[in-house]
Amino acid sequence: MTVVRFHLVSRLDPKEVLGILTDFGPSRAQAWPTIDADHFQVHERGDTWAEVTEGTAAAWERARYEWAPAGDTVTITTLDSKLFGAGGGWVFTMTPEGDGTRVDVELTRQPSTLKGKMLASLLPLAAPGSLRKSFAVPLQAK
Repeated sequence: MTVVRFHLVSRLDPKEVLGILTDFGPSRAQAWPTIDADHFQVHERGDTWAEVTEGTAAAWERARYEWAPAGDTVTITTLDSKLFGAGGGWVFTMTPEGDGTRVDVELTRQPSTLKGKMLASLLPLAAPGSLRKSFAVPLQAK
């Protein structure tokens, strides 16, 4: 299992960050650089959860998002993935910081294929910087 942790600081307050992370409307593919419209589908949705497929042709993931409306954490459990299969996921934790929000991110991958294992071994080196950059625009990070 591979675990990657990093953080960024958003100009938004925690409730706004939560809203962006859990907005599964049609503009999601435009807001997030790692999601294209052809690989975005909301399968089911409730008040505090959603099951979606999102990503690109090269790397898509079907996942279950869970959150509390007034909470500070969004947990994303990977149900299936082109590169890594089921297991692992993401945890986003929001903490007020100054006029914005510190967003702590934890990514866990449990690769089941040789290719997935090779990619997972590179994640600790490559993922923090590239993921921080891909989250900067939608989360309005400094």
